[in-house]
Amino acid sequence: MIRVLIVDDQALMRQGFRMILSAQSDIEVVGEADNGTTAVRQTAALQPDVVLMDIQMPVLDGIAATRALKDTRVLILTTFGSDDHVAAALQAGASGFLLKDTTPDQLIHAVRVIAAGDALLDPAITRNLIRRALPALTHSTPAPQFDLLSSRESEVLRLLAQGMSNAEIATSLHLSEATVKTHISRMLTKLGLRDRVQAVVAAYQNGVIQ
Repeated sequence: MIRVLIVDDQALMRQGFRMILSAQSDIEVVGEADNGTTAVRQTAALQPDVVLMDIQMPVLDGIAATRALKDTRVLILTTFGSDDHVAAALQAGASGFLLKDTTPDQLIHAVRVIAAGDALLDPAITRNLIRRALPALTHSTPAPQFDLLSSRESEVLRLLAQGMSNAEIATSLHLSEATVKTHISRMLTKLGLRDRVQAVVAAYQNGVIQ
């Protein structure tokens, strides 16, 4: 079972998300929170696999709460889709970002993807984010751990940062998707990162990708 904590300051939104997710045989909603402070406390107590997090909330907003949940997979779901919000959410450690007008099927898919250890960042969103938000954060000297990557892992990272899916990377490099997943897993371990979204952010912030 995928254990989900729903965090939103609107009770009606929480109820809607609960109804959608609880209807799935492989998803269990283990709790709710109406602000970021409660979310951090509930996460520690309930140990959910995925936290569904709103951005604008009282007491502690979703960005700050996500930053506090370093070892938890967070799916940001909000009515605000500006580049600043996306960039802030990803920098805080979110594993995915969806707008609240997403379809129930897309929400369910996102929860499953993130719970499986991957990250949800649509290629179109990735490319737009890269073009408009992340370049301004770039540093000139990469962190030393990037030197640990093999040439193939570095190549996979470059394609990943361009917004390519595993299938697209596999086609580009004439590899199987399983091999691409292995390279990504090793790359994340060497960089001390949780998922592909963090890898994309780190690559641009460290000037590895221009």
